[in-house]
Amino acid sequence: MDFASDNTAPVHPAVMHALQQANAGHMASYGADALMQEVTEQIRNIFEAPDAKVFLVATGTAANALILSTLAAPYSTIFCARHAHIQEDECNAPEFYTGGAKLTLLPGEDAKIDPDGLRRALDAEENRFPHGPTYGALSLTQATERGANYTVAEISALCALAKDAAMPVHMDGARFANALVKLGCSPAEMTWKAGVTALSFGGTKNGLMGVEAVVFFDPHHAQDFELRRKRGGHLFSKNRFLSAQMLAYLTDDLWLTLATKANTRMARLAAGLADNPAVTLLHPADVNMAFAQWSDSTDQHLQHNGAQYSHIHLAETPKGHVTARMVTDWSTTDAEIDGFLAALKG
Repeated sequence: MDFASDNTAPVHPAVMHALQQANAGHMASYGADALMQEVTEQIRNIFEAPDAKVFLVATGTAANALILSTLAAPYSTIFCARHAHIQEDECNAPEFYTGGAKLTLLPGEDAKIDPDGLRRALDAEENRFPHGPTYGALSLTQATERGANYTVAEISALCALAKDAAMPVHMDGARFANALVKLGCSPAEMTWKAGVTALSFGGTKNGLMGVEAVVFFDPHHAQDFELRRKRGGHLFSKNRFLSAQMLAYLTDDLWLTLATKANTRMARLAAGLADNPAVTLLHPADVNMAFAQWSDSTDQHLQHNGAQYSHIHLAETPKGHVTARMVTDWSTTDAEIDGFLAALKG
């Protein structure tokens, strides 16, 4: 009953097989491999973006920070949600790679940016030249760090505000596939058609060993990104092993299949949590994450019975209770969920 994180999940067998196949013989380095060409074409087709520029890096932090360094100047500010991953879990990597751009944190339920909050933040930075930061970029996390999805309409509305401010939009899509299968829209509708400039297209949390795609829908940023990736130490010489993972991920819609499995298991778990009067669900479980509160004694009982999940330290957690984060993945089984819910009832 391991719900600690989708980062702890195993690599899908198809991906391991692809890595073995890629290990045969010699292949061009630094992204010139034939597999990378296939990855680029597949992503362009999936996103209906024939001019998109595609790059691979090994981590989500590298993808996010390097994209933002390409979009935002050192003297600018990046607008993001208060609980965005780039704020809470990347050890100031965006500030480091941008050379000093600040993050302006915005309020919103379920870690979603509220348009009024963004509007007020934009207004607050006006007429301060040269004393205040310029507009750098808007960063959206889809799905959010609290397991909620932006609708396509919400993304479009936020992107419209960014466009009015002449500001590019970055999307942190570490769980992009989970959000997509839940919303039932197309990848293009959730990104460039809504106004997104660049995307961190996640794979590590959804069955890959370690690779994320960087997708620039506006190709004029590509050369700058290539230089920043090299300078930042994130250009793999044996890029074929990143390409092989991503190609396996995209082949026969494996990425969507794995995300659907993870979401389906979470829907089952969340339904069981909602039916238990001893549990308080804090956010909608739109994708493969749920946040819940229960008593200390319940927490001890669950862990004694082998349940694994994360403790989230929130100031608003009631005394004598804990806040837990549970994450499902492609390999989570119904038996694990049923065992957890049975232990919870006990």
